[in-house]
Amino acid sequence: MGATIEIQVPETLQSWGFDHEKIQHCVLEWIVLTLFTDERISSGKAAALLGISRIEFLNLLRKRGIAYVDFSAEELDEEFAAVEALKSMSNHP
Repeated sequence: MGATIEIQVPETLQSWGFDHEKIQHCVLEWIVLTLFTDERISSGKAAALLGISRIEFLNLLRKRGIAYVDFSAEELDEEFAAVEALKSMSNHP
C-alpha cells in the first residue's frame, strides 16, 4: 500500500463524472506516464504500477499519443541499416 496524498480539485470535475476513484486513477496514470516518458521506468514497470498488462500499457501510450520508441532521424537510419545488413546476411548462407 502506498502513501495517501490529499489534493484539492474543482467541484466541477464531479459534474464531469470525476469521482474520487477516477481522480485517483488519473493522477496515478499521469505520474506513471511522466516517469515513462522521462525514461525513469520501463514499459513493464509502468504497466505493473498501473495494474495492467504490458500490451494494455502500449495501447494506453497510443491512446494518449505518446511514442513508445522515440528515435532521432540518425538513430532511425542506423536501425534501418542494421535491418538491411541482417536481411542481406540471411540471403547468403
